[in-house]
Parts: sequence; C-alpha cells; structure tokens
Amino acid sequence: MKPEEEHGMKMVLGRDDLAAAAETAVRATGTDLERLDVRPVHKASRGFVNDTDVDLCELAVVTLLQAVAHGKPVVLLPVTTLGRHQHQTLVTCGELTLADIEGSTVGVRSWSQTTGVWVRGFLSEQYGVDLRNVDWVVYEDGHVGEHEDPAWVKRAPEGARLQTDFLEGRLDFGIMGNELPADDRIRTAIPDASDVAQQWALTKGFAPVNHVIGVTASAACAHSAALCAAYDAMRAALPPTSPVDFSPVGFDALRGPVAQAAQFALEQGVLPRPVPFDELVEGSCAALGVEPARLGG
Repeated sequence: MKPEEEHGMKMVLGRDDLAAAAETAVRATGTDLERLDVRPVHKASRGFVNDTDVDLCELAVVTLLQAVAHGKPVVLLPVTTLGRHQHQTLVTCGELTLADIEGSTVGVRSWSQTTGVWVRGFLSEQYGVDLRNVDWVVYEDGHVGEHEDPAWVKRAPEGARLQTDFLEGRLDFGIMGNELPADDRIRTAIPDASDVAQQWALTKGFAPVNHVIGVTASAACAHSAALCAAYDAMRAALPPTSPVDFSPVGFDALRGPVAQAAQFALEQGVLPRPVPFDELVEGSCAALGVEPARLGG
C-alpha cells in the first residue's frame, strides 16, 4: 500500500466553504483528509511546491505555473478559489499619473506575486508601458526555489517593508492587494480603475484569476477518485457569477485566464519557459488517470 493510501491526504484551503465541501466529498470515498490551518494561505505554497509537504493546496496561479515550468511534481485541479479585478491594486499617494510611471519607483511584494504579474501585464498591454524603464523594487523571494528575478529588478534592503516605504514616500507607486494599508492619501493610479477593470474582463471574456488548487502528482495517482469527488463538490459550491465569473471551474473555464497569466508571466521573466495551458491539462489528466471532459474540458 502506498504511503498516501495509508495516511490519507493533507489539505490547505483558505476558504471554509470549499474546505468543508472537499472534506465531505473525500471522506465519502473512504479516504481520510486532514485540513491544516495555514493563514494567510500563501504561506503554505513554498512547502507545497518545493517539498510536497501537503497533498492539496490553494496557491497563486503564477506559483503553479512556475512550479510546472521548473518540473515540480504538482498538477492543476481546475478550481478557482480566488478571482478578482486587479487594476485597482496599483496605487499612489502623490500627484503622479500613469504617464509618470516610466522612470518612477514601483514596489511590489514579490516579482512573481500574481497580483503584480496581472498589473504589469495591464501596464504593458493597455498603456504601452515599457516595464524595463520602471524602477521596480521587490521585498520577498518567490515561492519556487529555482526562480531568480530578472537582473533589472531591485531587491529592497533587508528589513524594509513595502507598506512603510510606500507611505513614507520612498516609493512612487505600489502594487498591493490584501496588504494595502488604510490611509486617506492613497488613491488608485489608474483612473476609473473599477470601470476599466470591468471593461477589460468583459472584452477578454474572463476576470483575472489569483488562486487555484494544486495537487501533488503522487496524491493524484493514489487518490484519483477522491480528488475528482472533491472537484465535483467544490464546483457545486461555486456557482458562476455574471456578467464576469470570478470563480471559474473546469479546464474550459480556466483556459482563458490561466493562459493570459502565463503569457504575462513569460513576458516579465517570471517563467523560464512557456507553459501552454494544454500542458497543464495533459499533466493533470495523466496523473489522475482521467479524460479532460471529467474535469470540465
């Protein structure tokens, strides 16, 4: 008997509703599933992709793409646990505008942070910004051990904090999502960011995806039925939203946003090679022993 079969699986999921649905479904197949309490959930990503210390893990889509690009034994279970508009996450405290961003200092937690990848993609695609003409400052490493930031990206001094540097004026702009501090001086750098984001999503046919679910290849092989049951349960718990679906589930629904994230990440030096979406589909289906149609594709 394989170790995974003896000991069941370990899971890290940030959303209680999805965790409950997955656990009930997995246990119904006769497989034990232990949920580990890791908050914020991204703190589990490094151990998952580098050491496979959990079997099922919520993680940023760019982290998953990097893991696959670097040959890590993880595959995609096509469920979105977090999707949202991103244009509003580029902020400033001063009077600067997007016209000033080339030559300005912009801080982001990590070069491979998914929010940063989306925002830099918007800057390049929609506003014609040459990303190499921006003074980028990052504060943390990415989650995948083999990744190295491009030579044109600077690392903040040891002990520096993004929020502090931003509020004290050492950064002209910052890219911050959940870590955005509360301060009345802060404003979005993209005018009418909410409307622009909505229109971008409607034009593309999808919203930016932040977090998805990864599974170790070994767990996928050992527990295919249980993981497919978890997929079904989470899909039922995530009804589509309109006019833009922020929680797409299934290969077909995830193809657009994940392929776009992969394109942006490759252009920005976040990925060492292209990661076609079909490579993710093939890897998942091979590990789970199922056809793409079983997982919505």
